Amino acid sequence: MNSASAPRFAFVGLVVSDMAASVAFYRRLGVGFAEGVEQEPHVEGELPGGPLLVLDTEATIRSFHPAWQPPSGGTRTALAFRCTGPAQVDALYEELTGAGYHGELAPWDAFWGQRYAVVHDPDGNGVDLLAPLPEDG
Repeated sequence: MNSASAPRFAFVGLVVSDMAASVAFYRRLGVGFAEGVEQEPHVEGELPGGPLLVLDTEATIRSFHPAWQPPSGGTRTALAFRCTGPAQVDALYEELTGAGYHGELAPWDAFWGQRYAVVHDPDGNGVDLLAPLPEDG
């Protein structure tokens, strides 16, 4: 398959337990959800940089997949947001944890050359905040 005919990546989807709480969390990270969607069962918002983040309630998923059950034993999904620099990683982490979201990993300078932190969204999904560290010059 050549690249012109290859399927294109479209979105990342999450099943959420509280749409309003999830919309509020991801808006803080710059996801462009329309106003007034907090009570909708399915919403789409453009991620900074282009792709979509799609949120569906458990009831929406069950409407077309009645046997669906939420995963148990932890999550296998993480989203990552690239920040403009290390200071923005620190500021976003402080903003989110200050607003009551769980901070899984406080900002630190990772050995692979990034300032890195992890917070949890309202459903416990890991959301990584990262930025390249300045190069020693």
